[in-house]
Amino acid sequence: MGKIYRLIFSVFLLSHLIFIPVAFGQPGQVVLTEIQNQYEKTNDFEANFAQEYIGKVMRQSQKGEGKVYFKKKGMMRWDYRVPNQKIISDGQTLWFYQPEDNQVLVSSADKIIKEFGFLVGEGDLRRDFKVIQMSESSPLKEDHFVIEMAPREGHPAVSKLSLAVDKKTYFVIQIDIFDGLGNVTRTRFNDIKTNMNLSGSFFQFKAPPGTEVIKMQDSSSPGGKKPK
Repeated sequence: MGKIYRLIFSVFLLSHLIFIPVAFGQPGQVVLTEIQNQYEKTNDFEANFAQEYIGKVMRQSQKGEGKVYFKKKGMMRWDYRVPNQKIISDGQTLWFYQPEDNQVLVSSADKIIKEFGFLVGEGDLRRDFKVIQMSESSPLKEDHFVIEMAPREGHPAVSKLSLAVDKKTYFVIQIDIFDGLGNVTRTRFNDIKTNMNLSGSFFQFKAPPGTEVIKMQDSSSPGGKKPK
C-alpha cells in the first residue's frame, strides 16, 4: 500500500509543480518572474523522465523511466517503460494501470485533492512553503538554479523539496521529494517539449477487456497491491 500511495502523490505533486511557480525571497524575484512568464505561456508539457526512489533504511534504489505529459487543469499521463505501468488523470479521475497484473486502480482525483490539497496545486505554494536556500551550485553539469523548500507545517508526505531550474529556459528539470522518513523520490526531465496541442482525450483511460477494475473507496487512501 505504501509504495502505491507514495507514487501517486509524488506524481500529483510533480504535475502541479510543472505549472505553479514558487516564490522565493527578494534576491530571487528576477528568477521567479522568468519562471512565471515561461509557465504562463505553457499550456501543455511533455518530456522523457527518469525516476529513482531511494529509501533511507534500505539504501538499494528503485528506478523507473518513461515519458510524461501534463496539461493544464490537472491532466497528466505517466507512461512508464520501466516498470510497465501507467498513471493517468483527466483532472477528475485517476487511473493506475498495471498490465502485468491485469488490473487498474481507479480513484477520484477530487478525493486526492481534498486529502492533500497543497500537494496537488490547490494550496498556495508561496503561502504553504518556505524557501530554505537558493543557489547556482549543484553536482549536475548543466547551468541551473537549485531551490530548496520546506512546508511551513509538518506533513508526512513531504518534508523538503529540491528543484533544479534550467537557467536558459526556466523549466524545472529535476525535482527531489523528501518525505518525513527521509526517503527521496527523484525525477529528472529531459527532451522537454511544450505547447504540442495535446488533446484532452489523451488523458482518458479505457481498460482493456478482461482487466480487473478496482475502485478505491472514498473512506480509504489509495493503496492495495504494491507496484512492481
